[in-house]
Amino acid sequence: MEILLASIFFIGYMLITLETRIDINKAAIALVTGVACWTVYMLLEKEAGVINAELSHHLASIAEILLFLLGAMTIVELIDAHDGFQLITDRITTTNKTKLLYIICFTAFFLSAVLDNLTTTIVMISLCRKLMTDQKDRMVMAGMIIIAANAGGAWSPIGDVTTTMLWVKGQISATQVILQLFIPSLVCLLLPLMVMAVRYKGNVTRPENVGSNSNLVTTKNEKQLVFYGGIFLLLMVPVFKAVTHLPPYMGMLGALGVLWLLTELLHKQKKNEDKHFLTVTYAIRKIDTPSILFFFGILAMVACLESTGMLQHLSSWLDRQMGDPGLIAVSTGLLSAIVDNVPLVAAIQGMYDLTVFPTDAYLWEFIAYSAGTGGSILIIGSAAGVAAMGLEKIDFIWYLKNIGWLALLGFLAGAGVYILEHRLFFAG
Repeated sequence: MEILLASIFFIGYMLITLETRIDINKAAIALVTGVACWTVYMLLEKEAGVINAELSHHLASIAEILLFLLGAMTIVELIDAHDGFQLITDRITTTNKTKLLYIICFTAFFLSAVLDNLTTTIVMISLCRKLMTDQKDRMVMAGMIIIAANAGGAWSPIGDVTTTMLWVKGQISATQVILQLFIPSLVCLLLPLMVMAVRYKGNVTRPENVGSNSNLVTTKNEKQLVFYGGIFLLLMVPVFKAVTHLPPYMGMLGALGVLWLLTELLHKQKKNEDKHFLTVTYAIRKIDTPSILFFFGILAMVACLESTGMLQHLSSWLDRQMGDPGLIAVSTGLLSAIVDNVPLVAAIQGMYDLTVFPTDAYLWEFIAYSAGTGGSILIIGSAAGVAAMGLEKIDFIWYLKNIGWLALLGFLAGAGVYILEHRLFFAG
């Protein structure tokens, strides 16, 4: 069974990477592959009750991510409908590609640490659409945003789901993860950024009448209120989680609800034809639904491999073959580019307890870095990458040729810096 499931996963994975060549939407391939994996698992195991319980368990986790994504995308679309991003684009006057690259990437790096890498990617790509018209320019910028957002999320306890997992279970502390991983994460971004800055020359062409919406019937104060209110609510999502201990999607949906109420009250006196383009209903219609379905298919595929124990076997094999915590951490980062980093980290958490590797041990900090940044190597290796792939229609092969090798370079450089830093300042 495991060979058959691995074959289905591999075929589906390859077809997704060849989307532009076979001219079939990747969402359709992901959905078919995800359902096929679970169908084979059910038919060969024939333990309907157990497998359905496992599927329900994974569906809860998948739904959390999809609801989070839905809420974030709607908030961003609502801000965009009010031309809120014009408040930023008006302040970014340069059209120089190199300067824009540094501005966008550093903004994504630090924003991801206080927000999260997925929402940061959505916000920054939406911003780039207001700054450049050329699709290839936006694809380059989106690829670098993925690296920046994933690197920024790795050094913060709330910036990446795997770092949060380690933090919640007491394997890392907030202070130490920031102290030990900030510089490696920064190097992980800086090296690819400097290489790309040498290659990415010239000026971008900005959209005409950027920030202008011909259907817009709103005031400057309303625009500012929706923009700053929306960004504030997004930033409050991790705070909500820390205070209430409820999952992030509850905070995101709550933020959407508050912004929804705000816009309803703001435009209450307007005519229906004037406020139609400013409503949440309209924003939801603009969301890229195929991307959400693609995300579901990918997560369903990986969830099936986790349920069969294949990912756990892989982690155990790594432990037996390598033994060294550093090699295990680097391997986890490389594997997270292929499969979801959440089950990989969960499997490693189950392999070792705090008596073997106590809080803030070398292994846990290195895992936090590797799992957070390794997913940038392939575009479907992280939530940020999957979101960018859907939003900007980025081809898998294009990303591999133009961005993936840079992400690998940055990942390895950051890992080397962490090892050196640990030996010089934190060992013993």
